[in-house]
Amino acid sequence: MTISSTIRHHAARHSLWLLVLAGLAAPPAHAQDDWRAWGRDAGNQRHSPLTQIDVDNVSTLMPAWRYEMTKPGVPSRPAQSTPLVVDGVLYLSFPYYRVVALEPETGDELWEYTAPGDWNSPEHQLHWTGGSMRGLAWWEGDDRTPPQIVFGTEEGELISLNAATGIPNPRFGNDGFVDLKTPEVMNGFPNMHYGISSGVAVWRHLVFTGVHNADETGSRGPAGDVRAWDLRTGDLVWTFHTVPRPGGFGNDTWHDDSWRGVSGANTWSFFTIDEDRGILYMPLGSVHNDFYGMDRPGDNLFANSIVAVDALTGERLWHFQAVHHDLWDLDMPAPPILFDVERDGETIPAVGVVTKYPVLFIFDRVTGEPIYEIEERPVPAGDMPGEYYSPTQSFPVKPPPFGRIRFTMDDIATVTPEHTAACRELLMQYDGGRNRGPYTPPSEEGALVFPSTGGGTEFTGGTFDPSLGYYIINYADTGHISQLVKVEDDPDRRGYVGPPESRRIYWHVVTRMSVDGWPCWQPPWSRLVAVDVNSGEIAWMIPFGTVEGAPPGLLTGAPNSQKGGPTSTAAGVLFIGGASDRRFRAYETATGRELWSVETEQMISGANPVTYMGKDGKQYVTVAAGTTLLAFTLP
Repeated sequence: MTISSTIRHHAARHSLWLLVLAGLAAPPAHAQDDWRAWGRDAGNQRHSPLTQIDVDNVSTLMPAWRYEMTKPGVPSRPAQSTPLVVDGVLYLSFPYYRVVALEPETGDELWEYTAPGDWNSPEHQLHWTGGSMRGLAWWEGDDRTPPQIVFGTEEGELISLNAATGIPNPRFGNDGFVDLKTPEVMNGFPNMHYGISSGVAVWRHLVFTGVHNADETGSRGPAGDVRAWDLRTGDLVWTFHTVPRPGGFGNDTWHDDSWRGVSGANTWSFFTIDEDRGILYMPLGSVHNDFYGMDRPGDNLFANSIVAVDALTGERLWHFQAVHHDLWDLDMPAPPILFDVERDGETIPAVGVVTKYPVLFIFDRVTGEPIYEIEERPVPAGDMPGEYYSPTQSFPVKPPPFGRIRFTMDDIATVTPEHTAACRELLMQYDGGRNRGPYTPPSEEGALVFPSTGGGTEFTGGTFDPSLGYYIINYADTGHISQLVKVEDDPDRRGYVGPPESRRIYWHVVTRMSVDGWPCWQPPWSRLVAVDVNSGEIAWMIPFGTVEGAPPGLLTGAPNSQKGGPTSTAAGVLFIGGASDRRFRAYETATGRELWSVETEQMISGANPVTYMGKDGKQYVTVAAGTTLLAFTLP
């Protein structure tokens, strides 16, 4: 492949600065307020020690600068990017395969790099749209290699750039590039999609890669394996088979030899690392197909699991499967968060993890033992011929669910009489929704299931305030009619099918249960929730976002408002976007009281805020809203 890139420098003002950075031989001492990883720290707490912006003055925040991600001649789409801020430089990635270094006090561009990518191809325009470029990773380098910015692309490439110049590292792989599409992971499907949609993680000299496997292309395709690579050379160090091979732990959960060639069970969001203990935590998604599993009977480890491995070797330490034989696309999208639990006078190193379902599982992060009891409870079985239905699913006794998990016609929305009547008519087309409680499976007749494929939670995840012991996340009560239609019965087959041998039997048809954008179940339709991890109870829960036209005083929350995660600070303030009303908000972390908000021109969708201290002594808060990176500071 021809490497095409553009690197642009603002030489007059920054050339001396760039030369000084490029000449640094030893890794620098980093400021404590740096934002060095997607979740700020490798444990993904997304909590800043800064206190300049506090509960009393946050209401005076003003725009500081903005950076436009659009570029003449290059297509654009809303960014889902969370920046890094290291050693006085802000690094930002965004579609299409672009990375820039900015001056964090002004937004002035220091360098720009565009990775190879055929974003004009019909496949990319229809399906991958140039890659999400959600996050970057920082490596401080060693005695031979200067600090690096590391990321992956939807083209299936792993790239390492000099952090001072944006130039690919010639010692890494093939002049800065490693081809991730090796025969072992492609499973005999060399032309099917394999890429990275979110980010990679770095620990010591290793970089860890997951994969974005294309959904709904059939059950067979590229593997979802997790791999570690040497940042000094680009060499492969280890591979963890997320669908176990014969002789491997968990292979017996794939009945009838159904493990062969399966696609999915992938970490498509973000890893978490216990740097002191050298443990890598993998949040794994579902296997394909997402909504039926006739050709994969069994519980299907390690799909829908958190798996803890030795970061140096890839050896499994422990795992927990949150969903057995997934038929709902209930990935584990939100990155696990590491924190301590204070219980009975003991400090327990813990990890919290969620699926798209509204429950939080908390484990001892070393042993994998649950901090609070987890029960296997009976769930409804379906009637699809040849389907395997797990008789039970996992439910934590604590904390309680923080979103909708069931529906009857008694739960129909009563926002306005007109909306109620329209929803009743819509739902009765499906006999009132045919929801039979938690984990109601899809069917040929169609059934209302919670959450919908988009998820109640998303990859944007939560934050953790260690002073309060609060795990905070936003959750949307999404639902839809989940219906299966045989492929041969659907003359209008749309979407990417994949090769015939990928075994696609049914189409999954989604019908939204909403009228004029308002869901048909009782609000609030989205919530911001704080869980006290030391007690296992919900500390507070508030509606998140607003909708136009609702009766005055009705707290509805905004539908589908899980598209941006919260960031907390030591000053007791948390920032969050992602609500469909296009507002960027600040809340009091201890109570959930709203302190400030501003309407953005474009929606914040999949982007998390970061906060940092500038060289000018001012604290800044930045967030990507659509195609613009916005920065705010005090007057």
